[in-house]
Amino acid sequence: MATTTVERMAKLWQVEKTVRGQSPDARVAARQQASGAVVAGLFDLWQHTLRRISGKSKLAEAIRYAVSRGSLFERFLTDGHIELDSNIVERAITPQTITRKIASSRAATAADNLGDHRNTAA
Repeated sequence: MATTTVERMAKLWQVEKTVRGQSPDARVAARQQASGAVVAGLFDLWQHTLRRISGKSKLAEAIRYAVSRGSLFERFLTDGHIELDSNIVERAITPQTITRKIASSRAATAADNLGDHRNTAA
């Protein structure tokens, strides 16, 4: 089931690769044509899998989570401004996050060193 899900998601990412940089209307048109059936197939796969596995399993929990957020996931099919995933956003903010983390770490180290210095001088 996981392999099938990833293979189907790969089809969605391929469509996104071809429409990236196009107008929102062009993206919606391409998504409606190429991605709509793939998304429907994913939800069918997940619903079918849910009927075959234990409802208490971690897999069932993950599938229920995805299915319960289906309308949020499907929104990219009708809004050309929305990305399929957050990878682009994550790549854009990662350098800022890393820089902030490094600065915070250095400030903490400096504070620790200052504290050690005060304890030694006293």
